[in-house]
Amino acid sequence: MTPTLKNDRFLRALRREPVDATPVWLMRQAGRYLPEYRATRAKAGSFLAMAKNPDLACEVTLQPLARFDLDAAILFSDILTVPDAMGLGLYFVEGEGPKFERPVRSAADIAKLAVPDMAGELRYVMDAVSVIRRELDGRVPLIGFSGSPWTLACYMVEGGGSDNFSKVKRLALDDPKAMHALLSINTDAVIAYLRAQREAGAQALQVFDTWGGVLSPSMYREFSLPYLTRIARELDRGDAPLILFGKGNAPYLEDLAASGAEGVGVDWLIELDEAARRTRGQVALQGNLDPAMLYGSPDSVRARVREALDSYAKGNGGSREGHVFNLGHGLSPDMDPAHVGALVDEVHKHSAR
Repeated sequence: MTPTLKNDRFLRALRREPVDATPVWLMRQAGRYLPEYRATRAKAGSFLAMAKNPDLACEVTLQPLARFDLDAAILFSDILTVPDAMGLGLYFVEGEGPKFERPVRSAADIAKLAVPDMAGELRYVMDAVSVIRRELDGRVPLIGFSGSPWTLACYMVEGGGSDNFSKVKRLALDDPKAMHALLSINTDAVIAYLRAQREAGAQALQVFDTWGGVLSPSMYREFSLPYLTRIARELDRGDAPLILFGKGNAPYLEDLAASGAEGVGVDWLIELDEAARRTRGQVALQGNLDPAMLYGSPDSVRARVREALDSYAKGNGGSREGHVFNLGHGLSPDMDPAHVGALVDEVHKHSAR
């Protein structure tokens, strides 16, 4: 029997319904800034070993909830699980991040790709979702997630991170047909992956378009936006709301609001009052404190939190409904947990009604 959800602020906000306080969760809320996370990672031996062990993934997913009054948990995993399951050979280099043994560089490489078997190669992700839902026992909703088709393509073609994304942009410019074939298979995989997470127990879903902002407007409208829209319109998600998050997505807010997603996450390069005015209540908005604000004192963090909350209300006709507080990107390893606690508490205190 599924336990009753004790705190549904997050889901209510995404449905733009009244809430008693603005909900808050933080991207990378389970991570290296927490000493307990570092201890679990040391026990696991590596990031991938931790992510592929459902019990350890559950352990680190729940760690920030033991410290902070967060309104949602997010599955501990990685956006590159999908291309890894496609056979690209994901591995991590200390200080350099994720790498692929077999990057995708040509139309012939792309033709070999297929949507992974969610019950096979990605079973460990669905098992983690099930374990986390059980251990949450209805405390807060669980968010499942995926990388966006374009962001996955960036890593798949570059073979890892990049300063200028020259390889993936060259493929898009010189062989757009091949790039669209890659984005199409990625989109099929993302839709299947998110559907499987929802069926395993995820109560909300987020797509991370981390590298959409590296595209020029014309290239974004060709190589990212149509695939995000396709996910929003084709994903069978039941009552699990979908959030489309992207760094650098401010120029495209009207398009994203019309995509069919329930929420749009924004970075810190746009004021929330402008984002609220431009989206006109079509979607809930998530964001958008600059993560660097957490390097300030707790009092400074609280002041910036109040500014962001008030900015959203200003652009939303004085109402705080339809807002999920978050950072404009993820927490960094050198951030102070006490400052994170000040942020979370101030969100609830300032927005309470």
